[in-house]
Amino acid sequence: MTGEDLRHLCDRLKPFGGASVFAEMSALAVRTGAINLGQGFPDVDGPTAVSEAAVDAIRGGFNQYPPGIGHPVLRHAVAEHQQRFWGLEFDPDSEVLITAGATEAITASLLALTGPGDEVVTFEPYFDIYPADIALAGATRRLVQLHPPDYSFDPDELAAAFGSRTRVLLLNSPHNPTGKVFTAEELDVIARLCVQHDVIAVTDEVYEHLTFDHNVHVPIATRPGMAERTVTISSAGKTLSFTGWKIGWVCASPLLVKAVQAAKQLLTFVNGGPFQPAVAVGLGLGDEYFSDLAADLQARRDLLCDGLSAAGFKVAVPQGTYFVIANVSGFGETDGLEFCRSLPQRCGVVAVPVEVLCDDKAFGSPLVRFAACKRPEVLEQAVERLASLTP
Repeated sequence: MTGEDLRHLCDRLKPFGGASVFAEMSALAVRTGAINLGQGFPDVDGPTAVSEAAVDAIRGGFNQYPPGIGHPVLRHAVAEHQQRFWGLEFDPDSEVLITAGATEAITASLLALTGPGDEVVTFEPYFDIYPADIALAGATRRLVQLHPPDYSFDPDELAAAFGSRTRVLLLNSPHNPTGKVFTAEELDVIARLCVQHDVIAVTDEVYEHLTFDHNVHVPIATRPGMAERTVTISSAGKTLSFTGWKIGWVCASPLLVKAVQAAKQLLTFVNGGPFQPAVAVGLGLGDEYFSDLAADLQARRDLLCDGLSAAGFKVAVPQGTYFVIANVSGFGETDGLEFCRSLPQRCGVVAVPVEVLCDDKAFGSPLVRFAACKRPEVLEQAVERLASLTP
């Protein structure tokens, strides 16, 4: 897309107005018949009980506007889920807001809580919507790098990113794209800085149930001083494998929920009427569903990581999420973007370059991201194709 094509777009969004690399890679997959391990969505639907509940809801009349804060049945299910898994207590009538996926929840939170002159601290690499949302709000991002191989952060670098204009700390854990699960000790470092600087934490926790190898997700809202200054965000997409339904939620104090709702009601107003009671059914599934979900994805992660390592990639084994980051330097290459553009023709697999998820292009350049959330037989075929690469 050219600058002329973007002439009507406001300046703050022009850097984000062109065709994304995700669209480019998906188009490459279609054009070449390559296996698409670029996009993060499963290739099978979630539990039948949940999809049948959506059909029942359509037939049962849940087809008009739901209440502005969401159907009561889902708000109560979200509150029960937060208490059941994380020990967090939320009033479903004043501290839970249903949104159009986590994407809208994050956007609405940043629009509500930040503006021109404010700064948002977040980590690099980042999920691709974060810089666009910060720009949309008119705020400025302050980035703190997650350093390989374990993607830890330097507490001094984080402390230096906070200042008098810091309004929000935007945290994603488990983290896309690195697969890092922030530890309780790391979260305590973050929490102390938020309290010290009177900063609100907006947390993207959509992979909360997808952690591996005994790594445990810890919501930052559980850390000292954070309950009243955290906007906790998650969604049904990753946990229930219905990404297209776009049902998410915000859990926070009443004042923060009201602030986020003020922005949310100007975006979608409401959404997903018949899907909301269906998601409530999903959140009420037994513990074995959630543990089996993580165990199944861990097996897929292992299949993909082993295949990538055997093919010549330097692999950082993720602690959670859908994704695996691999370094292409083992092939004598340093440009992950060009590597990804050539990969479909070279072996019939699509990945995503990590540099598009970084401000520091040199930092992200040798890294590429693969999605492990596909069926085992698809991953096996991808691994076979990747084995044909020559280091």
